[in-house]
Amino acid sequence: MRLLALDSSGLVASCAIVENDTTIAEYTVNHKKTHSQTLLPMLDEIKRMTELDLATIDAIAIAAGPGSFTGLRIGSATAKGLGLALSIPIIPVPTVDALAYNLYGSDKLICPIMDARRNQVYTGLYEFQKGEENDSAYRMNIIEKQCAVDIAQIVETINSLGKETVFLGDGVAVYQEKIAELIKVPYSFAPACCNRQRAACVASLGAVLYAQGILETAAEHAPDYLRPSQAERERAEKGM
Repeated sequence: MRLLALDSSGLVASCAIVENDTTIAEYTVNHKKTHSQTLLPMLDEIKRMTELDLATIDAIAIAAGPGSFTGLRIGSATAKGLGLALSIPIIPVPTVDALAYNLYGSDKLICPIMDARRNQVYTGLYEFQKGEENDSAYRMNIIEKQCAVDIAQIVETINSLGKETVFLGDGVAVYQEKIAELIKVPYSFAPACCNRQRAACVASLGAVLYAQGILETAAEHAPDYLRPSQAERERAEKGM
């Protein structure tokens, strides 16, 4: 199976082509440009370099949210347009789950944190468990489903679980000192090679979800914002 994967949910823009267990190409940029400027040119470069025929793509795995509202809309529109043009399904991959997949096989508790502004983070808690004796693969268990909470709340949950934890994501730079102040278990921060969104991880987890029948048509797909937009929150605060 050949998947096209896209992630524009955060500061990073990433796209990849993954075929079965092989990453054919991946293009990731973490720079001060909008995803509307980067995503399609990156995909076009991958297509050119690998001589890819888009008609050979079986499905599109997209980081479906939560994340930046603008970034999610850009990724969603790109996936929907390609899905409709190619008549292929979309695999909606939870953003925080895909970020945790960067640390596939880790024996630590995994806590991705994305800066959600307004003193909140998009986060969740995950661990990997070895399969049956004749199965060499790991299964990702969701301990805490992706959510938008105060950083103190997720650290409190980690403390109650009492397990060594690895943090990753763009929220680390924002909340590193707060984590150090509150946490009571051994912890570490993932290194640069695996601490941000990667489309290849979206594809890898997307393949697992595809096998479980978790997919939708391009017409059905919509981002999962997880919480109201700033404009919606401000209207609610004004009682409008």
